[in-house]
Amino acid sequence: MSFAVIKTGGKQYKVAPGDILMIEKMPEFAEGGKVVFSDVLLVETDSDTKIGDPIVKGAQVEGEFVSEGKNKKLLVLRYKSKSNYKKIKGHRQPFNKVKISKIVL
Repeated sequence: MSFAVIKTGGKQYKVAPGDILMIEKMPEFAEGGKVVFSDVLLVETDSDTKIGDPIVKGAQVEGEFVSEGKNKKLLVLRYKSKSNYKKIKGHRQPFNKVKISKIVL
């Protein structure tokens, strides 16, 4: 089984063909549109492992844009004791779903 480690949105993800990722929101894409990740840090196939310095030259991970949405709401609380100060805000982080189609060396 082959897999790769990619970097996008300031995070690293271990991906394999057929995986569905929830990544940081990217610029607008149409559903079914092609997404290419060129920051590939590691590629492992059945016969060989390539480690980048910092990225693997010529390697790409291709995917397909599935949908976009928002995560569950997180509550953000500001509180100061003994001064009757409390503020509660909610935050929903936007994401994109991408289905990985293939790893290109």
